[in-house]
Amino acid sequence: MEFLSQMWSLLGLLTILQNVLPTQLLSLLHSLWQSLQDSMTPYSYFDVPEFLGSAAVEPNALYRHVQLYLHRSLLLSSPPPPRLTLSLPRSVAVSGGGHDAAVPAPPSVSLSPNHSVADAFNGHRAVWTHHADTLQDSLEERRSFSLRLPKRQAAAMLPAYLAHLAAAADHLERSSRARRLHTNAASPRGAATWSSVPFCHPSTFDTLALDPDLKVRLLADLTAFADGREFYRRTGRPWKRGYLLHGPPGSGKSSLIAAMANHLRYDVFDLELTRVSTNADLRALLIQTTNRSLIVIEDIDCSLHLTGDRGLASRQRNKRRRLITTASVDSSDSDDDGGDMGGADNHRAKVTLSGLLNFTDGLWSCCGEERIIVFTTNHVDGIDPALLRPGRMDVHVRLGACGAHAMRELVDRYVGVHDHEMLDAASSCIRDGAEMTPAEVGEVLLRNRDDPDAAVTELAVELKARQSAADEPQWEDSAEELSDESPTKKGRKGLRWESKVRILGRLRSLTKSESGRRGV
Repeated sequence: MEFLSQMWSLLGLLTILQNVLPTQLLSLLHSLWQSLQDSMTPYSYFDVPEFLGSAAVEPNALYRHVQLYLHRSLLLSSPPPPRLTLSLPRSVAVSGGGHDAAVPAPPSVSLSPNHSVADAFNGHRAVWTHHADTLQDSLEERRSFSLRLPKRQAAAMLPAYLAHLAAAADHLERSSRARRLHTNAASPRGAATWSSVPFCHPSTFDTLALDPDLKVRLLADLTAFADGREFYRRTGRPWKRGYLLHGPPGSGKSSLIAAMANHLRYDVFDLELTRVSTNADLRALLIQTTNRSLIVIEDIDCSLHLTGDRGLASRQRNKRRRLITTASVDSSDSDDDGGDMGGADNHRAKVTLSGLLNFTDGLWSCCGEERIIVFTTNHVDGIDPALLRPGRMDVHVRLGACGAHAMRELVDRYVGVHDHEMLDAASSCIRDGAEMTPAEVGEVLLRNRDDPDAAVTELAVELKARQSAADEPQWEDSAEELSDESPTKKGRKGLRWESKVRILGRLRSLTKSESGRRGV
């Protein structure tokens, strides 16, 4: 009781002093007391406010990094902190099939206000505390994090720990953020703008029918690019990379682009050059693209005659000069000038090869970082060589007909067949020169997905027909190449192969005749 009475007396004295002493003196005493505490404690404290400056308007990027890092740490910590805050963001609306479907977002976990959580780094213990203070005479909250580190190791530990925190937060943000598919469209006022929808393409490198070596090289190149911030900064190169995907229609160029975007967690900007009026609009669109994005120009050889020869352009310029020189100055000064200016305007009002080159490798191309530019074409020979040099298109990827390995992957994925007599025959046809693109193989398997045996048989027949169109081999010879058994058994297998081909041919003719009677 005596101790309590003394405490009450001390509190009363402090209250009286607070009302009597000047504010400046109280602030000084508080600072001295704080300094005394700091000198006696074995820890160093670092505050991370949510907003910067006295006006608290500019967001603090480090606060966001700490939030994301603690989100991951809280999910992995054992045991978890005594109090956590759970929240459920609004569902993401995805358009498709004429209606909008809501994709539920996962719940978010955060540290509750005025609670702490411990973390370990390089054998040392760090403690994060979340502060939320309500401002006087206001409903607003001033939020911040404070970091407690051992005082002796704080100076050496802090830079490495913050770098580790930023890398972990960056990885989490990249893997969890909603991505968008953008396309360019002219606004009513004529300005070049982007519009977007959620990007939900299912293609991944696991689902692509690619040569295994090519897949490994692509993944290594993409990973090295995404992790190359310091390399590009050290070498003085813009943090961008160019890919040229070329091959026949149906070879998987668009699917590969989607797999690249899903692997890197990048947004996709699908640039339609025919909607771009001028080089200035092209630059404006480039400036509006975000970091961590794929900028895609498909069928570059068909876009605005950008691949035409330069001799034709030179002849057109000479022709315009001759027309200006021979025009009558007296009779058509204003008209000719206006017409010429109109022609010049029309010439400038088109996206030129020079404008596209500046877009990919000029000064404007470095307005941003961690961006990949992808061109696709069916005919690489028709593209101007200036677009293909390193620095613009750094990686050239040739996508063609399915190889035996890719074909087996597709069969396994579509109909679940790993080993089949006709599958061996199909592989032999491919090795002998038969060609089908992944899209064509997928279509054969798709329409027979409920009957794996029929799917593999029809695929083998189609490949054999394409091989026969090239060199007309004998069925018996093919059967002998696929078997290591005695000649008698080989002949029997050849007969079974021929009978399957004949049966399938009859079924296809019956299907066609039935479709004709129905008017299909």
